[in-house]
Amino acid sequence: MPGKEPDLLEAVGCLKSARRVLVMGCSGGGKTTMSLQLCKLLDLPFVSMDREFFWLPGWVKRTKVEERALISAKIAQERWLMDGTGPSTFDLRVPRADAVIWIRMPRMFCLYGAIRRLAKWYGRERLEMAPGCPERLDWEFLHYIWNFERIFAPKVAAGLAEHGSDVPVFQLKTRAQMRRLLDLLGAPA
Repeated sequence: MPGKEPDLLEAVGCLKSARRVLVMGCSGGGKTTMSLQLCKLLDLPFVSMDREFFWLPGWVKRTKVEERALISAKIAQERWLMDGTGPSTFDLRVPRADAVIWIRMPRMFCLYGAIRRLAKWYGRERLEMAPGCPERLDWEFLHYIWNFERIFAPKVAAGLAEHGSDVPVFQLKTRAQMRRLLDLLGAPA
């Protein structure tokens, strides 16, 4: 349930039997790093919403019709871990998920993460981005991060409640919780 502090042992039990997992949260908060580590531990295929559904080369946004068709095809598969928030597609994704990990880091942490990522990847493509979409940072993206908890988190919570009231949601609000969950799942120290 959104708003509940995670019971990490409960999360581990749920994740170990999960075949389809959603990992979401604000940009810069560590969701992709967490997703990639979870994929290794849970032996699930990694699906980046940015790379596979949202963007075309040159930072051109796909149409909503095409985006939803691609998502519908992917969620029909039996096993996946999907990295990305996108509440407008919760009606498709959440009912198919066995578990949701919602990473909710503080605003300044997310801003720092996005700037640190920019410094590392500026002008180059990251694994989780579509081809032809080199790393960049603009005011719209910074605005999104700055206002995520005020504007977007309520939409995420409402969408989870509407489309997945029976899907377990585990909120991770600190790096320590993220590390502990990975440790409990068997990650190397």
